[in-house]
Amino acid sequence: MPNAYEAAPRGPWKQEYVEKYLPLVKRIAGRLAISLPSHVDEDDIIGYGVFGLLDALERFEAARGWKFETYASIRIRGAMIDGLRTMDWVPHSARQKVKRVQEGFAELEYQLGRAVTAVEVAELLKVEVREIEGVMAQAQILTLTSFDETTVDIDGDNSGTPLNLLVDPSALEAYQDVEKDEQKQILAIAVEKLPDKEKLVVALYYQEELTLKEIAAVMKLSESRISQLHSQAILRLRGRLSRQKRNLF
Repeated sequence: MPNAYEAAPRGPWKQEYVEKYLPLVKRIAGRLAISLPSHVDEDDIIGYGVFGLLDALERFEAARGWKFETYASIRIRGAMIDGLRTMDWVPHSARQKVKRVQEGFAELEYQLGRAVTAVEVAELLKVEVREIEGVMAQAQILTLTSFDETTVDIDGDNSGTPLNLLVDPSALEAYQDVEKDEQKQILAIAVEKLPDKEKLVVALYYQEELTLKEIAAVMKLSESRISQLHSQAILRLRGRLSRQKRNLF
């Protein structure tokens, strides 16, 4: 961030920088949209993001060596998620159903050695297919805390992923590197076993960093269908990783 930014008087510069970084806010909202139900208004998400941008403008210190865009992105996304969580659309009972379906996918795919369908999981759990599809729709919001979520501490420092908060800073770096490599390998194998469309959605979202609209355009599918594929992929991956952890202990 230029020195002029740091030297600018509080107040007059805000509008200028909000306009400058509004495209960043909109892009983050566009990526977050893949995990949101269709009834959520993207303009509301952008509004939350603007509050995050303002917070970033107030708290940013160039001397720490951060790029402003990196710092602002963390603050913007965090503000969006915080705003969404205040709506509290996902009750505890719904979370339990999501977990049950997630475990159903993992169990059946372990038994059959392949990706399974919602119909097969419904048969395993002895419920109607429409109930499985409904749970998948509810699961979309839960993917907000999936593989790409970052955290910021009270001083504004990035802690990386939630996993980093559980890591003992005094642990041996070599051990951490080995553990991280193993986790990446397990995740890569799990992604490789996804159905083709789900695998492509994961690649376009997490590797290419496309927005929901961009992925829909690339795959020539509706945005709601892309969200559904993403939700299904995350359910499968979480189930497989959870089962993998249980087998290790």
